[in-house]
Amino acid sequence: MVLSTILANGQNPDFLKMVEYGIKAPSGHNTQPWKFRLNENSIDVYPNLSKELPVIDANHRELYISLGCAVENICIAANEFGYSCQAEIIKQDSLSFIRIKLQKSEVDKNPLFDQIDKRQTNRSVYKSECIQANAIDELKKINIKKPVSIYFYPKGESDFSKLCEFIYRGNEMLFTDRDFKTELLDWMRFNSGHARKERDGLAYNVIGSPSLPKWIGRPIVKSFLTPKTQNKTEKEKLNSSSHLVLIATRENSVDNWILAGIALERFFLKCTELGISVAFSNQPCEVNTLADEVRKQMAINDNYPMLLMRIGYADPMPYSVRKELKDVIIE
Repeated sequence: MVLSTILANGQNPDFLKMVEYGIKAPSGHNTQPWKFRLNENSIDVYPNLSKELPVIDANHRELYISLGCAVENICIAANEFGYSCQAEIIKQDSLSFIRIKLQKSEVDKNPLFDQIDKRQTNRSVYKSECIQANAIDELKKINIKKPVSIYFYPKGESDFSKLCEFIYRGNEMLFTDRDFKTELLDWMRFNSGHARKERDGLAYNVIGSPSLPKWIGRPIVKSFLTPKTQNKTEKEKLNSSSHLVLIATRENSVDNWILAGIALERFFLKCTELGISVAFSNQPCEVNTLADEVRKQMAINDNYPMLLMRIGYADPMPYSVRKELKDVIIE
């Protein structure tokens, strides 16, 4: 099924454009764990469990956060194309999905629309430049509503160092876990042909690795997946960053995860507008015992830690390859 076939089946071309922006959202390991159904007056966003990460994301927290990011992109695009929108979380059996109700209307356009194409997760070493206070103030003004909260930790302060220690401990736990390393390797794409074929995952150039045949690349990369190697790289990246940023929610529930994703994408797009690079350092949120410690030891009002990011200034990196519309539309 190609795009012309989708259009021939009576799909609203504006809705298809909205979905094109939706799939540019971030997701764990770039799994792109979503499916979309286009209705007469709405778009449904479903979890695609064939793209789940059963080791690092066993409860689907990061998966639903990714859906929230996609929903936010769709809503921003909807306003750009002259539609009002309202998102509703619907529970269906053991899963939940999001229905975005759309109506042609005169609406204000979102100034962050142009940033959707530019946004990227930049995993490189940053330039060790401090983000100025006025830019941080702009980030703090983002419309983030309860139950989601965002906390900022400048490099040099004790809480920054405390979070770094949580990250290092997370690496020590994760990179001694054989199942975790296997799952990570399964989502790596070792050369351009591999990346183009799969159109998802962590491409070699996005993570700063050389292009290699898969049969060579996989064992070489595997040899570097050790706590010592990862923490050495992690320390360089954290030391080059300006701040750590933690997104937390009042409840550890599907609804809150989706809302955290909406907040994350707003934050991400504003960073992009300000020329600020973002990368995830999610280890303390992904290891349950560490997440409990972060909740108790950090001054986050007993909220649940969802996402930990480092921010700073960096040169652009290559963009991750995305699935085509035909791969994510449900007929």
